[in-house]
Amino acid sequence: MDKFTKLTGIVAPLDRPNVDTDAIIPKQYLKSIKRSGFGPNAFDDWRYLDPGAPDIDNSKRRMNADFILNQTPYNKASILLGRENFGCGSSREHAVWALTDFGFRSVIAPSFADIFFNNSFKNGLLPIALPADVVDRLFKLVTAKKGYQLTIDLESQKVITEDGEAFGFEVDAFRKFCLLNGLDDIGLTLQHADAIRQYEASRKKMAPWLF
Repeated sequence: MDKFTKLTGIVAPLDRPNVDTDAIIPKQYLKSIKRSGFGPNAFDDWRYLDPGAPDIDNSKRRMNADFILNQTPYNKASILLGRENFGCGSSREHAVWALTDFGFRSVIAPSFADIFFNNSFKNGLLPIALPADVVDRLFKLVTAKKGYQLTIDLESQKVITEDGEAFGFEVDAFRKFCLLNGLDDIGLTLQHADAIRQYEASRKKMAPWLF
């Protein structure tokens, strides 16, 4: 998992409440568990005018020119700005995989569905909950200037505008540690690799019949 320390990036405004996980990545793409390759199908039903399927060449599908992520420079955005209850619906972790594979490192919204919120941290995506009035202000800034950028400083827990205005956000200390150090569940376990090997060796001596 890539470390998340400080990010400055283009913000894509997705002005819709209750964006559910089926909208983020439709059910027909859930067969794969590789964690990669989902980016071209993120928000599939909104990005394309033709129906999609895993075996279809997306380059041959008609794009929806009105959808924000199909427009330059938002197709290169690394921060997604949303509305309340982002990530609701089913518990599919693929939704987070689709967002990160598209290129997003953070989602800012007034509130998130719990399972999506938890899955985000496990996959290097930083969900930031800010008050609705602050999100309203950010939407005004982002929509007033094409390609507007925000800076997210995880160490200081601040979202900073182009004019230097800063908004603080809360994040669990352990999750913050994991993001700053690029540690997912596997990475955390491997930090204790020597102790695990020592335990396995001792168990083999104590109960060799198990091996």
